[in-house]
Amino acid sequence: MSLPTLLSQHIVRRPQRIALLQHIAEQGSITRAAKSAGLSYKAAWDAIDELNNLAQKPLVERSVGGKGGGGARLSSEGERVLRLYQKLQALQAQVLEAAEDASDLDLLGRLMLRTSARNQLHGQVVAIEAQGRNDLVRLQLAEGLKVDAQITHDSTERLELQIGTDVVALIKAGWLDVMAVDAAQTPENNCLTGTIDTILNADDGPSEVRITLPNGLTLCALAEPGHLQDLGLTHGKPVRVEFPPSRVLLGTPL
Repeated sequence: MSLPTLLSQHIVRRPQRIALLQHIAEQGSITRAAKSAGLSYKAAWDAIDELNNLAQKPLVERSVGGKGGGGARLSSEGERVLRLYQKLQALQAQVLEAAEDASDLDLLGRLMLRTSARNQLHGQVVAIEAQGRNDLVRLQLAEGLKVDAQITHDSTERLELQIGTDVVALIKAGWLDVMAVDAAQTPENNCLTGTIDTILNADDGPSEVRITLPNGLTLCALAEPGHLQDLGLTHGKPVRVEFPPSRVLLGTPL
């Protein structure tokens, strides 16, 4: 992916991190630039590291310590990117004016996400429960369906999750246990009930089971043909899938 593409994603989804370049150019100090950009000192350093890694050439040259918590200035590459940012700001304003609805940009961001996980469910954080070093994050999907994800507390902070945050839940097809609707449920597991839409049998290996949920979303699960046959699960039959919260990955737009 090209540098303009990577950085344009940051501009649309995380404008503070790119705007930090302009503040550094103006302030010459990490501490003052962070304050002007509305970031913590640590967040500013993390942002600089991320931007430098994305660009593959340092955008910011810095020195530890000194007056104001460390001096910093843009490299020639950083100055070039800042000019790009200023041009894209003007373009972004035009895109915002053209968007028919504010949710259009969020939708485009979700559609552009690429991942190996077959199941990608958009939801909103409705609760975060601390569990030692982990957090149990509850998501509300469309039509009131809920899914729990167990992630580390560090991940919660890194993703900046809070009540109301939009996220994408990623669940690999092989992580879903396909069960009969009347089977005993494991209390701590996520449990979703739907209808089998399609079963795609493979020449060698598990079958792909596509399940339509009540809210219209589709899940993809893997199950051995013999297991499906034993449970009498065929096209049009009700089915249940279970999966532990620890097998739900969370992603947020950059």
